[in-house]
Formats: sequence, C-alpha cells, structure tokens
Amino acid sequence: MYKIKLHKYSIPLSICLAVVSCTPAIAPLTASKPVPDSFDKSIDTNNISATPWRTYFKDQNLVNLIDTALKNNQELMITLQEIEIAKNDIRIRKGALLPKVGVRAGSGVEKVGRYTSQGAGDASTEIMSGKEMPDPLSDFKLAAYANWEVDIWKKLRNSKKAAVSRYLSTVEGKNFVITNLIAEVASSYYELLALDSQLEIVRKNIELQTSALGVVKIQKEAARTTELAVQKFQAEVMASKSMEFDILQNIKETENKINFLLGQYPQEIKRDKSNFINLMPSIINSGIPSQLLANRPDIKQAELELQAAKLDVKMARAEFYPALDISAAVGFNAFKPSYLFTLPESLLYSLAGDIAAPLINRNAIKAEYSSANARQIQALYNYERSILNAFLEVSSQLSKISNLEKSYDLKSQQVAALNRSITVSNDLFKSARVDYFEVLMTQRDALESKLELIDTKKEQLNAAVHIYKDLGGGWK
Repeated sequence: MYKIKLHKYSIPLSICLAVVSCTPAIAPLTASKPVPDSFDKSIDTNNISATPWRTYFKDQNLVNLIDTALKNNQELMITLQEIEIAKNDIRIRKGALLPKVGVRAGSGVEKVGRYTSQGAGDASTEIMSGKEMPDPLSDFKLAAYANWEVDIWKKLRNSKKAAVSRYLSTVEGKNFVITNLIAEVASSYYELLALDSQLEIVRKNIELQTSALGVVKIQKEAARTTELAVQKFQAEVMASKSMEFDILQNIKETENKINFLLGQYPQEIKRDKSNFINLMPSIINSGIPSQLLANRPDIKQAELELQAAKLDVKMARAEFYPALDISAAVGFNAFKPSYLFTLPESLLYSLAGDIAAPLINRNAIKAEYSSANARQIQALYNYERSILNAFLEVSSQLSKISNLEKSYDLKSQQVAALNRSITVSNDLFKSARVDYFEVLMTQRDALESKLELIDTKKEQLNAAVHIYKDLGGGWK
C-alpha cells in the first residue's frame, strides 16, 4: 500500500527535480579593482567632505542662496518624488509576500433545458416536502477568499530586498543632486562676483583711456602728434565701452542662471561686489581614496544598484522552479436569499494547493534570466566606473588647485609690473620720449592681465568648490 502511494507521487516529483536540475547557474562576477592608497602620497585621513556646507562657505550671501535653492529647486523636488515612488514600490513587494484576501458577493440566474440530464434531475428534486427545485434557478453567493503564493525559493523576498536597495539608491541619488546643486550655485555665485570685478576694472580703464585721449587731443592741437594717434585712442575707448556692455550682459545671464537654480523669477542677486580679489580659497584636506566609497553619493548609488541587480538575477532564476499556490474560500451559497444564511445547508468552503513548473515556455524564462545577468554585469561596470571617475576627478582638482596657486602668484606680479608701466609710459608720452603706440599697448596689456587675474581667482575659488563636491561634501 505504501509503495503504491510513493509511486503515485514519484512522477510529479521527478518532473520537479528535472526542472530544477536544468536551471542555469548564476554567472560569477569578477572582483572590483582596489582603489589606490593615496591621492598624492599623503595618508592623512582629514577630509573636508565631513565639513557641513554652511561651515565650508564663509560668505553669508552665498549661504542664503544655497539655502533657498535647497528649498525651491525643481530638479531636487523631482528627485524627492522619485524617492516616494521607490518607497511605495517596497510596499507593493512586501504585500506580495502576504496572502491576497478579499470578499466576493454575487448573484445570477440559470435556466437549463428540461430535456437534459440536469434539467430532468432538477425537475424531480424536492428541496422541501411538496416543493420541487425552482425553475429558473437563481444563485446568491457571499464568500471570503484567499490566494497565497508560498515563497519557497525566496523569489518574493528577493524582490522586496531589490526594491529596498533601489529605494536607498534613490536616496543616494537625491544626495548626489544636493551635492551638485550646492556646487553649481557656489560656482555661479563666484562667476558673478568675478564679472562684477571685471566690470569695475573695465570702467576704471575707460576713465584712464579717456584721460589719455584728452592728452592726445591737446598734443595734436599743439602739433606734437597726429590725428592717427587721436583716432587710435578713440578706438580703444570704444572697444572698452563695448566690453563693458558684454560684461553687463554676462552678469544678467549669470544672475538668471542662479535664479533658475533657486526656483525664482529674475531678480538681483544680493552680493558683496567690493572684495572679490581678496577672497581666499578654503584649505583643502582630501583624505584618502577609500573614503570616497563612503562619501560619494554616486558611488553608493551605483553600489546599491549593483545589489539590486544581483537580486534580480536570483529572482529570474527562481522562475525556473516550481511554484506552490494555495487558495481557500469560505462563505454562503443558496438559490434564494432567505436560505443564504441557513446553516449548514448553505455553507460553502474550499481549500486547494497546486504546484506548477514551466516546461514549454522555458526559452522565454531563459531569455529573461540572461537579460537579468547582463544587467547585473552592467551594474558592476557602472560601479567600477563611478569609483574610477571619482578618483580621477579628485586627482585633477588637486593638481588644478596647486597649479592655479602658482599661476595666481605670477599673474599678480605681472599686474603689479604693468600698473607701474602705465604710469611710466604716460609720463614718457607727455614728455614726447615715447610715441602713442607704446602707451596704447601698455594700457591694453594691463587691462588683459587684470582680467586674467580675476579669471584665475575665479578658477581658484571654483576649484575649492569642485574638490568639495568631488570628495562627497555638501549632502550630509
């Protein structure tokens, strides 16, 4: 007798084992490359990324702008909604682990032919003494039902874990948006201050050129120079005035760029226009490369996406295995409302379980599994690329900061020398010891060097902003 029962279940068990044995294995992933031990042979772990942005930026006007941007920026608001979507996806995946329970109520009517096996039988059936089965036959039902997929192979649990990883990934995505937003506001703010300083330099240069033009006109009247000199000086004044309007336009566009980041309509950006050249970049402590793995939101986001992709592969592999579904129902069923709650005659209940394994459609499941595995490998490469990109960004910025510091010192000396040469050339021109061309070239060189000095100062301040972002600062 027991042998018969064992033989009864041997066929379906054999089929299930055959299905499982044909399931492809998960492709192994190669280990990611280790990061270097240091950026510049320093193993100091002090890192400016741990400094809050309110402390890192000393200009209160800039702090206020960043604070407004973090409250109003539309891109950041869009990212926050992505977090809500990911959070709701976790609830959906979590709900799939639980039985689906519901209530069903219904009614209907059925009329079968009298000269059929069912009709003839119903006509002669007495439900009560002297009363036959009604014709047509009504049907009323009220029942609770439940369906549950038993998570034998952890497919649903892995699905929930993947959703959690993607939720955490969107949180890191939000942190990355915050870091970039802070850096963009700060860079645009320093660009605006640089344009203000350049505008002031150009206007002072216009005054100097206008004064020189007056001297040339007087000398022409005294026959000490020619009309050519007057026209050359006049052209330089016009060129400088044209440059002034170009800078004014750039100021307007930069203000509007900041207004866009702040989520507000065009308005003047509050700032101190008088002290740009004396601003000093923050002291940089870059720490060690391994800290990037914990500080950079984009690296953490890529790592979480990789975790989710690994879980997706496990879910796809579980599709090859048999699935166990359990269904149950309990309620009342009768052909007349007055009989609906008559017990036990109107009581209905059911309990069923079934195991189903794919046999015919395995190619589609294999294709989905292969795609999941390919996405997993993509996620690994993206994670490694994020680490490499972060290291190279920090390395480039550290080199830039060092070179800009040396360049700024040299340009400062150049500006000082050209400022002295302007005074000397004007004195020599008044005494007719040099011609007008020397004065023009000296003024032009001085103007260009001053504008370049402002650009270098702006690059210095922006490099301090970018290294703060590249090290993962701003979001904490």
